[in-house]
Amino acid sequence: MAGGAAPVSGALLCALLWVVAEAAGDGPGGSPAPGAFGRVYRGAVNISAERVYAFAYSSEPGQVDAVRVYVNSSSENLQYPVLFVVRQQKGVLSWQVPLIFRGLYQRTYNYQEVSRTLCPSEPTPETGPSDQVIFVDVASMAPFNITYELLVTRLENFQLETNKAFNFTASPSQPQYFLYKFPQDVDSVIIKVVSDAVYPCSVVSVQDIVCPVYDLDHNVEFNGVYQSMTKQAAITVQRKDFPGEQFFVVFVIKPEDYACGGSVPSSIHGNVNRTWNLQRTKNLQVMIVPSIKKYVYVQAMFFSFLSFLSFYLGSVVVAFVHYIRVRRKASAGRLSPEDGSGIMTSSHPITAGTPEGSSYGAIDESSSSGGRQLSSPERRPPAGSDTDSSVEEESDFDTMPEIESDKNVIRTKVFLYLSDLSRKDRRIVSKKYKIYFWNIITIAVFYALPVIQLVITYQTVVNVTGNQDICYYNFLCAHPLGVLSAFNNILSNVGHMLLGFLFLLIVLRRDILHRRAMEMKDIYTLDYGIPKHFGLFYAMGIALMMEGVLSACYHVCPNYSNFQFDTSFMYMIAGLCMLKLYQTRHPDINASAYSAYASFAVVICLAVLGVVFGKNDMWFWVIFSMIHVLASLALSTQIYYMGRFKIGKCYLGIFRRVAMVLYTDCIQQCSRPMYMDRMVLLIVGNLVNWSFAIFGLVYRPRDFASYILGIFICNLLLYLAFYIIMKLRSSEKLLPIPLFCIVATAVVWAAALYFFFQTLSSWEETPAESREKNRPCILLGFFDDHDVWHFLSAAALFFSFLVLLTLDDDLDVVRRDKIPVF
Repeated sequence: MAGGAAPVSGALLCALLWVVAEAAGDGPGGSPAPGAFGRVYRGAVNISAERVYAFAYSSEPGQVDAVRVYVNSSSENLQYPVLFVVRQQKGVLSWQVPLIFRGLYQRTYNYQEVSRTLCPSEPTPETGPSDQVIFVDVASMAPFNITYELLVTRLENFQLETNKAFNFTASPSQPQYFLYKFPQDVDSVIIKVVSDAVYPCSVVSVQDIVCPVYDLDHNVEFNGVYQSMTKQAAITVQRKDFPGEQFFVVFVIKPEDYACGGSVPSSIHGNVNRTWNLQRTKNLQVMIVPSIKKYVYVQAMFFSFLSFLSFYLGSVVVAFVHYIRVRRKASAGRLSPEDGSGIMTSSHPITAGTPEGSSYGAIDESSSSGGRQLSSPERRPPAGSDTDSSVEEESDFDTMPEIESDKNVIRTKVFLYLSDLSRKDRRIVSKKYKIYFWNIITIAVFYALPVIQLVITYQTVVNVTGNQDICYYNFLCAHPLGVLSAFNNILSNVGHMLLGFLFLLIVLRRDILHRRAMEMKDIYTLDYGIPKHFGLFYAMGIALMMEGVLSACYHVCPNYSNFQFDTSFMYMIAGLCMLKLYQTRHPDINASAYSAYASFAVVICLAVLGVVFGKNDMWFWVIFSMIHVLASLALSTQIYYMGRFKIGKCYLGIFRRVAMVLYTDCIQQCSRPMYMDRMVLLIVGNLVNWSFAIFGLVYRPRDFASYILGIFICNLLLYLAFYIIMKLRSSEKLLPIPLFCIVATAVVWAAALYFFFQTLSSWEETPAESREKNRPCILLGFFDDHDVWHFLSAAALFFSFLVLLTLDDDLDVVRRDKIPVF
């Protein structure tokens, strides 16, 4: 039995055990009988007769010897099980046969065959070869004989090797675990486990070298780090977490599959709840590979920052080229009212008469109560005045009685020009839109701080409990740093913050240059181009930065509960873009910041309710679909009538008036719609929204947050497409910069969506099922597909914002009373 380099010591120990056994006899008294590895022992025990076996072996320095004990009993008597106790030098391990596992609804799963690996002991170099003795006690409290079988073997492949696959089998009553030691040049490894079969559900655990090893279903979660598994699992382990530079990899098969997405056993009472010797053997393959080196982290961070800092360089080049072009025009004396990029550069003679085509929406200046009277000096504040009166902000910015009667007439004309919808004082309207900026900063602070605190708590729970089923990472490409489990998913969001800040700088530059241009001439005679109000652009830049912050917070521990963190500011980005697009040609009648953010708050509340109730509750989908359809109709009516559709005392009056208009115009006399272009847009928009409502009602998608985001994005794309088509229809042109931004937006969004749909995890499923979708890194050995989505989506949003910022630069040389409204 004894082997290695110390046969004399092992022989003496065996001889001593044999003498003891011969003197006492191998009988009911329980004296130890010398055992041989690899030999099957059969016997019977009862309350007055137990058996004790002694197994001795010798271990060499640096060699880890593991012993596995296999036992079997034919008895099905749960009242009198056979008890097995294994005594080692530093621990005791015990179990009973039949071995009982408990499942849902008090179900029990009983196994008569059990095999366990004993906790190994490694001799130290100072002590040299050591002799080990294992005692196996077999006993029972039964008043009658119960037969059993015992087999003790030494494991030859107990220690796993780096980059070498190892195949084995396991079952609920026969768990397995192996030892791994870090090589000298490896600081981090990834444990990859695969199986061809989805079920039975299994658990992979990494535990420190401590006895006892927790290798049963009811205790495997007590120590170390663990994951549930169907066909694939991966755990990243760092050397610094194990002072002994070695650990156990434990594999446990669960008695039921519900934890991995399998069927939930029905609740049945009686003896049917007992299952004997259920065949749940699973073939597994484990391979441990080195993880990335520290320099890869540095490369990834340099790549992330330099990639987006190149956008800053490109912006500086464009600004410099623009500056040179303006200087050349100035020296040649060929400056136009504006330089084609939204910045006023010189004055232009303004004619006092009504231009040609005034019947197409312009108001005759000769009218005593007409539009030109609103621009008279009596109405304006002093040139240096920049009042911030709350009275002005709360009164819809109408400072004279004439404007109320005037705008009711103007906004219901068949054809409208921009001059008809930009009649309010520029500075008051500008203050109105700046409220968007200050409000979103307040919202961001109050929203982000609790989110950060919550995700830190999530990460702490994961680190303390070791339960890696809490967070849905791509475990095949999850690179930890400090307390963070997946630093790469957080780093990839830096693009949103850098590009959001760059967009703020671009908007600030335009704002400053525009103000300087305004100070050089009579501000009230500049009736050219789109009115420059930058408040919404500032709000969009802050929203883009906050999307990066909250997306990073979500990816600290991505799961079902905090997915709304990743989507909340996406709603705001989509909503602000639609508002900005509408505000471009409707500056006087756009929604206020308070009503806009209140609407966003309602949307986020609905998203939270959808997360809670949207999975299975039909009543929620019925109510949400009704709200969606009615809101679409109400908003369409307000847009169609340019905000002059009076609701009356009761909000339900709007739907009564809609019904009356439809009956009068479409049924009674079938007249052509007064505003055909708007009608076409609103009909298509309502069809799209009703389709979303029907889809949600029929299919009830589990990812409710993405469902709402899809509604926002589709409406935004529809409105943008309509705007560009109408712009081209009106013989307006696209300058090179906005045209480039449109092409870049389309290309980058297409590439980004390709990587977005490469699903790497899904919290709609169980953690084990989600891990089946995990894939290795694809960029620099550090970033996965979803990280590339983060990079590309940040660039795509940036280009989308630039489209909105530069789309109408061609109109800077066109009078507002010749710019159509659509």
